[in-house]
Amino acid sequence: MKILLKDAAVNSPAQNFKEDHIDILIENGIITEIGKLNEKDIEHVKKFELNGKLVVPGFFDMHVHLREPGREDKETVVSGCNCAASGGFTGIACMPNTDPAIDSAEVISFIKKQAANHLVEVYPVAAATLGRKGEVLSPMAELFEAGAVGFSDDGSAIKTASILKRAMEYSKMYDLPIIEHCEDDSLAGGAMNESINSTILGLPPIPSLAEDLIVMRDILVAEYTGAKIHIAHISTKKSVEMVREAKVKGIRVTAEVTPHHFTLTDDAVKTYDTNVKMNPPLRTKEDVDAIIKGLKDGTLDCIASDHAPHTIEEKEVEFEYAPNGIIGLETQIGLALTELYHKKILTIEQLIEKLSVNPRKILNIPVPQIKKAESANLTILDLNIVWTVDKFNSFSKSINTPFDKKLLTGKSVGVINKQQMFFDGKFQNI
Repeated sequence: MKILLKDAAVNSPAQNFKEDHIDILIENGIITEIGKLNEKDIEHVKKFELNGKLVVPGFFDMHVHLREPGREDKETVVSGCNCAASGGFTGIACMPNTDPAIDSAEVISFIKKQAANHLVEVYPVAAATLGRKGEVLSPMAELFEAGAVGFSDDGSAIKTASILKRAMEYSKMYDLPIIEHCEDDSLAGGAMNESINSTILGLPPIPSLAEDLIVMRDILVAEYTGAKIHIAHISTKKSVEMVREAKVKGIRVTAEVTPHHFTLTDDAVKTYDTNVKMNPPLRTKEDVDAIIKGLKDGTLDCIASDHAPHTIEEKEVEFEYAPNGIIGLETQIGLALTELYHKKILTIEQLIEKLSVNPRKILNIPVPQIKKAESANLTILDLNIVWTVDKFNSFSKSINTPFDKKLLTGKSVGVINKQQMFFDGKFQNI
């Protein structure tokens, strides 16, 4: 089948390719022509008028919780992939805190099989230790051969420096990152950030020190071993500063930030809405400002959703007892465009790098190319469309978002990958 993307703007920073008002012809999933094309010269083609919408290399979210196997009532591989396509992503990396954990080749094979026919590519991140218990290393060689793109005990930090060092030594053999949820267990267990707000609200606190200590530990071990360390969902000013300093020293450290950590502060907890309960918790304005600075100067490499679905019943309890996390695949691009691009904090090229190029580079996944003879792996953006978040108009099986009814500017209107297309809310083969 042939499809023609008519009157597109193309921007692919990794190729240094930027052009307006051009057409893209795709045949059986392969880009066959780029330029000024006359559809009258092309037989049996389906045309999509983009009217200047932006076509970029397919976006990639490197921190997603699909919940399958184990909690298919919250999300499945397929429903999560539907969410990703709707949100503008052609690839995602799924985290290992499933039940059973992603600590065997069999679980990786199961997840890949579930996603095999979907346009969204799913790359499993394997557990660094068996059962994510932090006691015994997982079979890392076997997991790498099965398709793991990184190792993590996400949901908690790798328990000891000794286990972390050994995990890094093994991961270095495959040039894969250790992806860390940085939180010191002895300081964890609270419900929100430790601040004046936690005192006023009477909620048990989690100090920023809990994150900072593990970030410091992990950077030091990465420096010692020469391995790659990736700091997941960074949230504190001090952590951003440590990552910046480590990069100057040449330590192989990268970091991601979520939209909720660059848009919200712990003031949001004053409503006791459990949809703002997350881990790491929402921090202070000073922390948010440091994150914005880190995004701008390149300290923070990518933006990831930390998409974490939960049932209504789980979230509708007292704040202290609610599970952490929110869904985010379908609001991530809108929040990034609204809060970073339209406020002139990041250029569109910088956003594309943080949402497409850098996540793949961190995980050693090829970056899509927009050129002839390449497979079409594309995200189509309308930078100026104004829309309202509706938690009930979602492909997720869960609705736990703090951004319901929020007005945003800019979103994905379509994705193309694996000879499939999601456009205007519908999936179709191409």
